[in-house]
Amino acid sequence: MLLSALILQPAEGTIDGLWANTDASVIIEIAPCGAARCGTVTWASDKAKADARKGTSQLVGTALLTGLRQGKDGTWHGRLFVPDQNIRAKAKLVAHGASRIRVSGCTLALFCKSQIWSRPDQ
Repeated sequence: MLLSALILQPAEGTIDGLWANTDASVIIEIAPCGAARCGTVTWASDKAKADARKGTSQLVGTALLTGLRQGKDGTWHGRLFVPDQNIRAKAKLVAHGASRIRVSGCTLALFCKSQIWSRPDQ
């Protein structure tokens, strides 16, 4: 049993796997897509789906994070789609252990926002 629990736990600092946004209204799965990583919505609350209709007709299945590549300092950089605002932004992800990541998006250097996302089973 302990061995299977160790196998299912993500490696320290990895971004692969399931992540829930701050209010747990959206769950994405980050996984390899080509030579990079992408984060695709696997579940969303009814409210999140309604809010997202400005930018996408179907939130579940939409790639919110694309082109994520890890830098030498361990941070991940790519693109972020914010469907309720119908904008795309530069994205930066920083792993905080195995169960939390800080997701930051900037449309211009002056317009940035960050959230801490967690593993949905934590």
